[in-house]
Amino acid sequence: MSIDLVFKIAAIGILVAVLNQVLVHSGREDMATMVSITGLIIVLLMVVNLVSDLFASVKNIFGLY
Repeated sequence: MSIDLVFKIAAIGILVAVLNQVLVHSGREDMATMVSITGLIIVLLMVVNLVSDLFASVKNIFGLY
């Protein structure tokens, strides 16, 4: 795991937090919720990709089929 992934996740979190606050203060709570959910889905997809790579590595290390 590289530090770049941690920075990407942190950047997404900061961006979502700023957009969320801007939308809440402008009275668009529904859009703020959608932005938060979208940010969460993006980060979860990144993590799922990492977990998939982990399982592939474990499979190759132990020679499982």
